[in-house]
This record gives sequence, C-alpha cells and structure tokens, in this order.
Amino acid sequence: MEHFPELGFYGLAGHSGTPRDLLEQVREGERLGLGAVFLSERFATKEAATLSGAAGAVSERLGVATAATNHNTRHPLITATFATTMHRLTGGRFALGLGRGFDPLFDVMGLPRVTQAQLEDFIGIMRRLWRGEAVAGHDGPAGRFPYLHQDSGFDEDIPIILTAMGERTLEFAGRVADGVVLHTFFTDETLARSVAAVRRGAEQAGRDPAAVRIWSVLATVPDHIGEEARLRKLTGRLATYLQGYGDLLVRLNGWDPAVLARFRADDLVSGFPGAFDAVATTEQLERVAGLLPPEWTAASATGSPDRCAARVLDQFAAGADGVILHGLTPAEAAPVLPAYRRVRPAGAAAHHPNPGRSRP
Repeated sequence: MEHFPELGFYGLAGHSGTPRDLLEQVREGERLGLGAVFLSERFATKEAATLSGAAGAVSERLGVATAATNHNTRHPLITATFATTMHRLTGGRFALGLGRGFDPLFDVMGLPRVTQAQLEDFIGIMRRLWRGEAVAGHDGPAGRFPYLHQDSGFDEDIPIILTAMGERTLEFAGRVADGVVLHTFFTDETLARSVAAVRRGAEQAGRDPAAVRIWSVLATVPDHIGEEARLRKLTGRLATYLQGYGDLLVRLNGWDPAVLARFRADDLVSGFPGAFDAVATTEQLERVAGLLPPEWTAASATGSPDRCAARVLDQFAAGADGVILHGLTPAEAAPVLPAYRRVRPAGAAAHHPNPGRSRP
C-alpha cells in the first residue's frame, strides 16, 4: 500500500458522541496509507489524551498528533507524562499539538487566558523535562512550580506543534515550534501569507525555516458524500467558525466585513442555540448557504475526486508541507486518493512519518 505522509485527517471531525468511532477511522486511515491523524479536543466526549492513546494502540505506522489541546487545562507534569507515554507507546509517531483556545470559554471555566509568553515558557518546560532535566524553583508566565522532574535518563525527541491563525502567532510558532497547523477556510493567498509568516519567524530566531512543518487544513467536501453531508461539512462548518471568530477569519482572508455583519444580523443566525455544523437542520443550512458568498466557501476542496486532488496541489503550491483533509473520515476520503495519486508531487513520500517533523 502506498503511503502518503503528506496527507492527514481529523479523527472524529467536528462533534461526536461516539468516540469509539475513532478506532475504525484510525484503522481505515492507516489501511489507505494516510500519514497522520489529528485529534482536536472538546470538553464532552473528546478528551485528547484518551483519544491519542486509542489511536496509538490500534495503529502501527500512522502519525498521531493533538491539534490541539490547551496547556492550561493540565498540570505541566501531567502533559509531559502524557506526551512521553505517547511517544514511547507509538515508537516515536506522536506530536504534541497546542493551541491558544477560546478566551470566553476559559473565563467561564475559571482558567487563565492563554498568552504567547505562557506557551513559550510551557514549551521550554516540556523540552527540559523530556531531556531528563529537573525544573526547580520555576516562576514564569506558565506558572510557579517548586520542582518538576520525570526521569534523569530521559532524552525524548518529541515534536511540538502549534495551531495558529494570526500573523503574530504564526511568526511566534515559527520561532518556537517544530510544526504548525493552520486553519480551515484560508484562501490560497492567505495560506501563502501564513506560510511566509511562519518561515519568517523561524528565520528571525536563527532557525532553519524549512525545518518547521506546516500543515494546511483544507475543508474537503467531495460530491460523493451526498447533499446533506455536504451542507453540514461546508456551509455548517464555515458558519460555525463565523459564529465563534468570524472577525478574525474575515480579516485574514480580506473578505467584506459587511457580509459578516449581515450574516450575524440574520434572525436565524442571531438566535441560533448552538453550532450550525452540529445541530442545524438541512433546511436551516440551506438558508445559511444563501447568506454566504460563493467565494467564501470556495476556500475548500469540492466537486469530483479529480477536482479535490487539484485543490490539494494548490495547497502545496501555496507553500504547505502537508494537507489535512478536514471534515472527511478516511472512508469518505478513499475515492479522492486514487485521483491524488495520479497528480502527486515528486518527492512527497520523503516527508517524515511524524507529523511534527519536516524531514526523515
């Protein structure tokens, strides 16, 4: 079976009340030759450490990464232990992916909002612990810790991935991270600017810009999944992002903010009691589709398998090192892979099997 280390998928994409579905998705993704499974976290039935362990246990070659968990929801020693356990469980296939999360959620949870200073401090703590060092008398942005230590014999090479959207965060990721996961519904131009920001941050820090592995997240909604699923994965997903942080996404893509204002002012949208991709009916999604310009949903891969494969190539042309086929289960992605195989770029197979590493 041909292996595609440059392609990934999200396990349990979106909302899921049946986390056991991940087991078959991972098995199928590995059978099809996909390179990595990325695991997001939602505070219901998608806890990242549990899902990571399950994915690692039922796979032999597939890369496994959190994308993302939040450093402020666990004690640093717990997170370091989670990552070390996964690293050894998978034989080096694991990458720890971190993100900033959502300030309003942390406010109601009683947790501190995440800052770049905290993340940089936290990453430093992780890397020291994985090198077998003791962290004593630490008092920094990530917190005050009298003594942290795992094992003096440790010398664990565990990559760290950051999820990032804005230019400053992207430059920061290039400075401190081994890999970067971008965001869904970036236009090709936004993707190219984002890649440049990551590379610029790495170069300014004296690092090899090419050593940071950058993953595009491409909403992939082929025709064969059916109209209802297409609406939910395309219209519903974009509408959900616009509910949560539409101002940022619109600004990054250079879209018209007046369209976003009209979208938010619509009676259905303004009073909607949840995420569109989770609870909206087909009729509601059809109405929302009429509020979104075609050029907004065009920041995706739609249509035939050949068309979807061509859009994957567009991501590479814009500078991405890997592409996460977002929203598809491996079984749904299967018809796209033969089309992609026919146009696959030369040298793509040389990517590192760990999603947080750029080179073997």
